Amino acid sequence: MSQPAITGRGVFTPAEVITNDELVAAFNAYADRWNESHADAIAAGEVEAKPHSSSEFIVQASGIEQRYVLDKSGVLDPDRMYPSLPPRPDDAPSIMAEMGVDAARQALAQAGRSADEVDLVICAASNHERPYPAVAIEIQQILGAGGFAFDMNVACSSATFGIQAAADMIRGGSARRALVISPEICSGHLEWRDRDCHFIFGDVATAVLIEPAEDAKGVRFDIVSTRCATQYSNNIRNNHGFLRPVHDQMEDRRDMRFMQNGRKVFKEVLPLVSAHIAGHMGDEGWQAGDLKRLWLHQANKAMNDFIGKKVLGRDPEAGEQPNILQDYANTSSAGSIIAFAQNSDDLAPGDRGVICSFGAGYSVGSVLVQRA
Repeated sequence: MSQPAITGRGVFTPAEVITNDELVAAFNAYADRWNESHADAIAAGEVEAKPHSSSEFIVQASGIEQRYVLDKSGVLDPDRMYPSLPPRPDDAPSIMAEMGVDAARQALAQAGRSADEVDLVICAASNHERPYPAVAIEIQQILGAGGFAFDMNVACSSATFGIQAAADMIRGGSARRALVISPEICSGHLEWRDRDCHFIFGDVATAVLIEPAEDAKGVRFDIVSTRCATQYSNNIRNNHGFLRPVHDQMEDRRDMRFMQNGRKVFKEVLPLVSAHIAGHMGDEGWQAGDLKRLWLHQANKAMNDFIGKKVLGRDPEAGEQPNILQDYANTSSAGSIIAFAQNSDDLAPGDRGVICSFGAGYSVGSVLVQRA
């Protein structure tokens, strides 16, 4: 049985950035126009006026200062408020595949591997551009990888669930070298016209290469253990799907994009994740003092601070629990992998860390790694 290890990491970052100030200006212009067009109904008490957003509100609520997106102009147009991504012909690479290939090639280069040495590709993301053919198979084709490929979706936990699947296949011998790729176009499923969530998401793609430890050509992080758990909740959801055209109501329903009951999520998810990580570590004989780094899901700074304190038994020190959401915002399943990719080069052999993501489902996945 082979010991799986992460030997390559890659992050594709879009070229366009939206700052909080830019986002607030666009949202407030939209709110003013909406309020003006519904003035009579507002005066009659039939609907509520849309309140303004502010940069201070966004930072206080989330810790987010900016986000990367594939298209900035559409999001910032008060008459549109969603990205403009023109459709591509069927014989052209899909947007998700293009992003994923970029991140995958970075991971391969870091590991000193070529694509034809890969025999498993998993596209693990919270949304997929189409039901079929699988985006993972398209990525496999573009890269020139062999073996097999498939898509999987466990919302914000997709990357860690994908890592567990790949690591198990390498341990069992059904795959030798795997890419777990998470292209997240979160701007496409966010309701930018909703003050409570218009600031949350950004776009990105990540990739990790996993192979047997004995095959590693350079730095590696041994995957000591993985653990995944789910518990049904409807507090984070997106009701869009292939059955939408068969519904009688065809208007632009709000629940067809990202929805969440934030207060319930905060109250219910934090103890779930904290207990999950503590239990996983305890079963492997790891103590809080053994941890050098926590790479947590990048949804909300307050959530990460709470989990970090619970797991470590104290406030995390500088660098122990790196946050990247101030720059990237919430990038769904990719967030913990960005944090890992950008904050792991300084670890010494023997250093231990936990990659953890959590979200809709509810779902939580943790990966215990050790720098070899």
